[in-house]
Amino acid sequence: MPQDLLLALIAYAFVSSITPGPNNLMLLASGVNFGFRRTVPHMLGIGVGFTVMTALVGVGLAGLFALWPPLHDVLTVASVAYLLWLAWKIAHSAPPSGEAQLDAKPFGFFQAAGFQWVNPKAWSMALTACTLYAPEADWQSVALVALVFGAVNLPSVSSWAGMGVLLRGWLRDPARLRAFNWTMAGLLVATLYPVMMA
Repeated sequence: MPQDLLLALIAYAFVSSITPGPNNLMLLASGVNFGFRRTVPHMLGIGVGFTVMTALVGVGLAGLFALWPPLHDVLTVASVAYLLWLAWKIAHSAPPSGEAQLDAKPFGFFQAAGFQWVNPKAWSMALTACTLYAPEADWQSVALVALVFGAVNLPSVSSWAGMGVLLRGWLRDPARLRAFNWTMAGLLVATLYPVMMA
């Protein structure tokens, strides 16, 4: 891959990974509600899950949509339902010191990795990256695109969990935390707008 194209890929990976979306909003809320250390499996799951997803999309998985168009509708319905359920869970998160928090658990590695498959932003990112930067779908180009995303994505999404930790002290007030969680839930639902308008 020419150097200018590689730099464009790195820039695209950074911008698409650092901007708000379902993963980042959930990590922000997890940082607030569970702290950074307990959110690490969630961050790693996103990084690894999205990297694998990008590689599989690049080698032809996206072709399934062309072969069986209803698959796109099934994925859309599953994505919307799952994101609405997650928004409900975020909205009803307990304060970090509350009794209910003892039973609450942040997303685990496999949950976060699996979530990429119903995350509309992840699909958009993977499809765009593979179309623009690995159009021939040869394994070397696809592997490079996936590895660049893996290297850029993890620190980018981790910054959102870090921001959540920084907000934690200010959100010790239950009313503020409740307002924050409801705001995060609302923003997560708002990420569905492009999906619903498509």
